[in-house]
Amino acid sequence: MKLTPSLIACAVLCLSPSTQAQTAKEVAAEMRLMREELRHLRAELDAIKKQKNTEFITPAKPVTYELAHGNLQDSQKGAGLQTTHSSRPEVESAANAVNMFGYGELSLVRPKNNRADTVATARRGVLGFGYRFNERTRFAAELEIENAVVSAGDQGEAAFEQLYVEHDIDDGLSAKMGLFLLPIGYMNETHEPTRYFGVTRNLVETAIIPTTWREMGLGLRGTRDSGWRWDAGVVTSFDLNKWPTNSADSQASPLGAIHQEGQLAKAASLAYYGALNFDGIPGVNFGGSLFQGGIGQKQNTIASPNASVTLAEIHTKWQVGAWDLSALVAQGHFHDVSAFNASTKGIANPVPDQFRGWYAQAAYRLWRKGDYSLVPFARYERVNTALGYSGVFAGQVYDNAPESKVITAGVSYYLHPQVVLKMDMQKYQNNSALDRLNMGVGFHY
Repeated sequence: MKLTPSLIACAVLCLSPSTQAQTAKEVAAEMRLMREELRHLRAELDAIKKQKNTEFITPAKPVTYELAHGNLQDSQKGAGLQTTHSSRPEVESAANAVNMFGYGELSLVRPKNNRADTVATARRGVLGFGYRFNERTRFAAELEIENAVVSAGDQGEAAFEQLYVEHDIDDGLSAKMGLFLLPIGYMNETHEPTRYFGVTRNLVETAIIPTTWREMGLGLRGTRDSGWRWDAGVVTSFDLNKWPTNSADSQASPLGAIHQEGQLAKAASLAYYGALNFDGIPGVNFGGSLFQGGIGQKQNTIASPNASVTLAEIHTKWQVGAWDLSALVAQGHFHDVSAFNASTKGIANPVPDQFRGWYAQAAYRLWRKGDYSLVPFARYERVNTALGYSGVFAGQVYDNAPESKVITAGVSYYLHPQVVLKMDMQKYQNNSALDRLNMGVGFHY
């Protein structure tokens, strides 16, 4: 309790011998003064309690680095890019427990050798919102609209990117329950357009690690003062029954072709994941993750009900001065799919044994003035979405998918740390027909 001069004076008067000579009127006046002071103290305490209960922290994201500013930001206290991430790297305090966040990206893609195929689209718009129930329990959701329009005859898509409840079990330990992004690679959790280089997301973290890969389940995250961060959980997995046996659509992303995204997801076979990261040195991150899950889902309608998949990746990032250097390697294996491949005579698109990819990237903050900054970058990546086959029909010969070798070079011009204009050129060394010029604008809030 705060001791004010009036309360001290009253206490002295009450304990002094002279108070014996006080009149009843004087004592009553002093009592009224004491009651008024107590009312003020109660009002102050109520205000402190209200402020504590209305603090809101957006969904957890990994530590990310804003090269445009040259400062390391801890978006553990944020949600989206970076990101997530995504948008939302700061702790929000408001008069209520509701928080809004999100991001958007629009792009134009012009093929080098066929200008008639130039396409402009509002690629993604994400509206995020969260609610804090108390100091330990919160809710978060992200609603994504792809390609501007959603209808039966359009190529747009509307989906919940995340929808979960998070609870702090203890200091440095939290749990997620619901539909959430998996902590695998850099971009899956941190994919706002202001937080990665290039107009489009890199090929490795799109084709090998599915972009915005989310599952339903339970996830745990622990952090240590030493800089270590670990994640582990049990979630839904993929559905082999979705594999496109008569087309090569899976070459865009083998796991993306059979993902479930929380939509009536078959869950007879679950999956387990684990990730470990170190952020204890300023500007340095390294880590890796492992995912193992059933994809046959015990279904008698397919020949491989016990089929499964394993995906492993390691990554590292180093920011020093104006430089941002990063690299990532990922490899996946399908297991027990030979019976599935053999079950369809002359299958046009069998399930591969392996898929893999890696990239190395360098960016340099060339210029900065206030909120403005200019960051050129270059990236080299190699990806193979189909390597080796098991159980294919006798006499049939299936070539491995060609290994894509892509060089991307471009520049990001930041109008503000949360608003970026981008341009880059991509050259496919093994298929010049895919060479293209990309331009775009992105933002997060």
